[in-house]
Amino acid sequence: MPHLAKIADEIAIVKSLNTDQFNHAPAQIMVNTGAPIPGRPALGSWLSYGLGSVSQNLPSFVVLKSGGSVSGGAAMWSAGFLPGSHAGVLFRSSGDPILNTAHPEGFDHQSQRDSLDLIQTLNKRQLSRVGDPEIQTRIDAYEMAWRMQSAAPELTDFKSESQETMELYGAQHGKASYANNCLLARRLIERGVRFVQVYHSGWDHHSQVANGVTGQTKQTDQASAALIMDLKRRGLLEDTLVIWGGEFGRTPMVEASAALNRSLGRDHHPQAYTMWFAGGGIQPGVTMGATDELGFNVVEDSVHVHDIQATILHLLGLDHERLTFRHQGRDYRLTDVHGQVVQQLIA
Repeated sequence: MPHLAKIADEIAIVKSLNTDQFNHAPAQIMVNTGAPIPGRPALGSWLSYGLGSVSQNLPSFVVLKSGGSVSGGAAMWSAGFLPGSHAGVLFRSSGDPILNTAHPEGFDHQSQRDSLDLIQTLNKRQLSRVGDPEIQTRIDAYEMAWRMQSAAPELTDFKSESQETMELYGAQHGKASYANNCLLARRLIERGVRFVQVYHSGWDHHSQVANGVTGQTKQTDQASAALIMDLKRRGLLEDTLVIWGGEFGRTPMVEASAALNRSLGRDHHPQAYTMWFAGGGIQPGVTMGATDELGFNVVEDSVHVHDIQATILHLLGLDHERLTFRHQGRDYRLTDVHGQVVQQLIA
């Protein structure tokens, strides 16, 4: 990854991460929500709940995808039992970010506002009768959609970006790609979106891992490094925490199965894997953790995904033990009853 090598002094690397989950969906949900089954709030939702929103015209939690679907699905940006207004909003990376938010033709601005006001009056009347929080979520969603009509369309229009910036990311006008999503993430951060999550699928190399990883890194290396460089030169990196990684690692030994038509691949490996971090209070240049001589088990500075979650919240000004929400008679938190802040990562 030659582009990331150029910014190595800006990042911190943890080589001793581990998780409890072996399969994609539960492991992805675990790293996002702190539990392996759907129903808990995602990290971005906890941040929205704990810190509130900066932008009045965009959601506080936005999700971008490239490379295909993600195994954990919408559970990874769900608000769970938090108010629904804290859920992540999935944006498209080209065209209208969200369908059906454009101002409808033949319907003037005031008429649309009057129609919305009538709907809101009826919703508020029903809310006062039954007290269902989902009605309040619907009220908030209508208002956000109204405000997004002016803010959202220009987000994916990169005409205001210089040619140098486009080339830095490897982005192309109108193309859905990881590069475009990284540039879009920067634009969202500039506009006050609290949490942006960028997914890029296609890392499940049970066969031909060498070719697979080469292809994936070519798609992600340049734009990942560009995001760090671009945030830094705009004075945003020190206030923006960047996290890059997945749900688990891959086995150090070859996976081969004639029955499954697999050869020269790697299987799922929750015992040890790597993430890197930049900005937002991270100590740059740090490398921590080690595995045994096989790369199988962690032998130094073990870091569980709950520890990473605790550290992320700490860096963003939140105590993971105090950020709670009462649901069905008990207080829940992102880290459940686990998690320690990883002090070695903190500047």
